[in-house]
Amino acid sequence: MSLILPFFTGLLFGVGLVISGMSNPANVIAFLDLAGNWDPGLAFVMLGAVVTFGAGFPILRKRQGKPLFSDKFTLPASTSLDRKLISGAIIFGVGWGIGGFCPGPALVNVLTGSAQGLLFVASMLIGMLVAVYRKS
Repeated sequence: MSLILPFFTGLLFGVGLVISGMSNPANVIAFLDLAGNWDPGLAFVMLGAVVTFGAGFPILRKRQGKPLFSDKFTLPASTSLDRKLISGAIIFGVGWGIGGFCPGPALVNVLTGSAQGLLFVASMLIGMLVAVYRKS
């Protein structure tokens, strides 16, 4: 029973990715191609996300007690920009630009049987494992 809400939340997120075009790597690459055939469509998707977050975050910060579906709020503890954060953002951005995928849309593509999505997710999982074992 406790997995029903996360399942439907993830399903809604996946449907949103498909409707917005974020799950299509060609759309993402066209959005990032500022010097060529630029497609500004995904800017509206990002603007919608920023506006939604901007409206919801102050409400979250003012809420007393615990969240509706968790034991506690988990907000980032650090607000500093360090080398790990910046290098991770650069690696993410380069990967997004080359492949046209980020993790959520890649998982949507795996579910549709996309070989590109499967290759991306496999590579992403290998990278995550390397990062975990490198720490230990």
